[in-house]
Order: sequence, then C-alpha cells, then structure tokens
Amino acid sequence: MNNEYQTAEKKDEVLWNMAKKRAGFKKSLVSYVLVNGFLWALWYFTNDSHEIGRHDIPWPLWSTIGWGFGIAYQYANAYVFPKSNAVEREYEKLKGKQ
Repeated sequence: MNNEYQTAEKKDEVLWNMAKKRAGFKKSLVSYVLVNGFLWALWYFTNDSHEIGRHDIPWPLWSTIGWGFGIAYQYANAYVFPKSNAVEREYEKLKGKQ
C-alpha cells in the first residue's frame, strides 16, 4: 500500500509541475502582448516616417521577434513536451550505469 501512495503522490507532483508551467506561460503571454502592444503603439505614434514610399524597419520588431522565441519555447515546454525533464532523465541514465 505504501508503494501505491508514493505512485499517487508522484503523479500529483507531475501534474502540479505541469500546472505551474502552464500558469507561468499564460502570465508571460499576457506580459508579451501588453508590452509589445505598447511598444508598437509608441512607435506608431512617435514615428514620422508614415510617408508613402518610405519603408524603414520598425524598431519594436526586434523585441517582438526576440521575446517571441522565448514565448514559443515556454509554450512548447508547457504544452507540447510538459513531462520533459532533462535532469530526471540524466539521473536515471546515471543510476542505470551503477
């Protein structure tokens, strides 16, 4: 019976970690949208290159792309590969070599 309790406890811990990753992703996504929305609005209203034929690269593009890579990684970690734990896999590998 003790083994069943440990298994149930382990499953709850895994679900808890998955829930923390997903909640963290959602918070990060809200921050990403709000901050980048503000940066794009700031660029739009302070930029005087809205002339026809002028095609400068908007500076908020760099923060949107850079931070977007981080958001994509966090999404994959929370939803696509939620149970992926490199440290645990490495521990199991080392434990198997003994």
